[in-house]
Amino acid sequence: MANEEKTLKALRKEIFLTGWRGGMAHLASCFSCLEIVYTLYCKDVLRIDAQNARWRDRDRFILSKGHGGLALYAVLAHRGLISWETFHSYLQDDARIGGEPCTRDCEWIEATTGSLGHGLSVGVGMAKALKLSGSDAKVYVLLGDGECAEGTVWEAVSSAGALGLDNLVAILDRNGLQKTDRVQKTFGTENWRERIEPFGWQVRETDGHDVPALRAALTEPAEPGKPLFVIARTVKGKGVSIMENSPNWHFRLPNRKELKVFREELGIDDAEME
Repeated sequence: MANEEKTLKALRKEIFLTGWRGGMAHLASCFSCLEIVYTLYCKDVLRIDAQNARWRDRDRFILSKGHGGLALYAVLAHRGLISWETFHSYLQDDARIGGEPCTRDCEWIEATTGSLGHGLSVGVGMAKALKLSGSDAKVYVLLGDGECAEGTVWEAVSSAGALGLDNLVAILDRNGLQKTDRVQKTFGTENWRERIEPFGWQVRETDGHDVPALRAALTEPAEPGKPLFVIARTVKGKGVSIMENSPNWHFRLPNRKELKVFREELGIDDAEME
């Protein structure tokens, strides 16, 4: 467990330093969802072939909250699916990745995202296609709770339940914040279970920063004929005290004074800042 905490802290450091060198990043959103993406790729949740990104019966993952892309790319690098050189090229002259997932940049990306609200709809289409083809592969979609104000999310929720897509797993990064305010204030909901279950989904809730709990929620047998919706309670900006649970950090880097806190809490030395 201690080693896993060290790994996640190191990944947060990599995300920050890469975003800092690039000049912009959605740090708080990346830190919010890091454990979720890590659990999917590094704890035997996603069924993939590391030697064949396009294996027919692979599980698919869609990062619908595309602004968390650096978290996804960091985990892909940690897993050895892309190189650290590729990860560190972010927003450099020879950039091979951007801040949001794009299929042209990496063969491990299943869908280009960033325009919020569409990832689950894409996932519904993929899950239905897999059913029709006879594959037992699953589709996992990670949503932001602010993103759920988009109407297309609810069309997808309704369709998945009606179609009985029990090969579809939606994960909600429920950090309670969006770009400039709190989700409760703008969207008016905290009880996601009451909203989702009537559409024919099975709903589970868990701590989105507890890797064993996340893995259990994602892998325990689900009810046949129902898609699974996992509500992962998270802290936006997790890992840096001044960024945690603050709506002011959606898309900005620290100033000189704030940088001292980032460096101290992420363990960044002078050489790493160069």
